Amino acid sequence: MTRGFLGLGSNLGDKRAHLKAALAALGAIPGLQIRRVAGIYRTAPLGPVAQDWYLNTVAEIATDLEPAALLERCQALEQALGRVRHEHWGPRTIDIDVLWLENFSVTSPGLTVPHPGAHLRSFVLAPWCELAPELRLHGHPLHYWLQRADPLGLAEVK
Repeated sequence: MTRGFLGLGSNLGDKRAHLKAALAALGAIPGLQIRRVAGIYRTAPLGPVAQDWYLNTVAEIATDLEPAALLERCQALEQALGRVRHEHWGPRTIDIDVLWLENFSVTSPGLTVPHPGAHLRSFVLAPWCELAPELRLHGHPLHYWLQRADPLGLAEVK
């Protein structure tokens, strides 16, 4: 099985419930196991659209799925949990991003692995550092990037 990491976020409705439902549904996908889940972090939204703050986390996974199949299942799950894609970087019930998959480098129109913006986003890096402090992106450990990322009001939520 391949080790990987997924980023999850929500900023509509009961955000905690959306994260919990997504994690449960991910764990039920054949060929995908949730190994560990980081703490939950609150951050301001990115992008030009006025919207509520996000709750974010990162899950460590093990999967037999190829990257494109994993993305397809994540997007189907987003839709099943009420995500509607009206605008880029708009509000969402749930967002699931494929951040990194061991031994995979993918660049295609619908998927780039490692995630191209992960090293710039504190809301991804903070929970990810909890789970994989040894992991390196672009030649540097995750905490290197976290120290340089815009905090966007980052705060761990208990």
